Amino acid sequence: MSRFSICLDRVLKHEGGFVDHPKDPGGATNMGVTQAVLAEFLKRPVTVAEVKALSRQTAADIYRFRYWSPLLAEGLPPGVDYMVFDLAVNSGVARAVRFLQLAVNAAPDGRMGPATLGAVAKVEPRALVLTLSERRENFYRALKTFPTFGTGWIRRLREVTKDALEDAA
Repeated sequence: MSRFSICLDRVLKHEGGFVDHPKDPGGATNMGVTQAVLAEFLKRPVTVAEVKALSRQTAADIYRFRYWSPLLAEGLPPGVDYMVFDLAVNSGVARAVRFLQLAVNAAPDGRMGPATLGAVAKVEPRALVLTLSERRENFYRALKTFPTFGTGWIRRLREVTKDALEDAA
């Protein structure tokens, strides 16, 4: 099984099914794919019903195209790939890459490239997972929506960190 498939299965476990929480700025979401993301991917407006009917294959295609590939995740060590992928899904690719770049003392431009991959290769993966976990928790706690969603975010982060550390061993 590819690392993408392993990491995607884990992300989808956390993202769950269809939700349309009034306090979630993403709006209607299924398997972590928002209405806006689905519309962008399909290059046309979509309805809430289409979000609700999203197939796993379409979700996987979106995750690969929008998150995994721009992260150059195939070039990241096991564990680090999952931590950065999950962060990108949860908080955006550019932020995930900046967090990674800061953790490995690379220029924090938010774009994954050879310099960042080279810097990552010089850091022990388990230590990098722990650093990213700490930065991620601090980021979540500073968000104004933390009182509403914080418990779930921290629970997810703990589970992601645990799995990423096992992968990095």
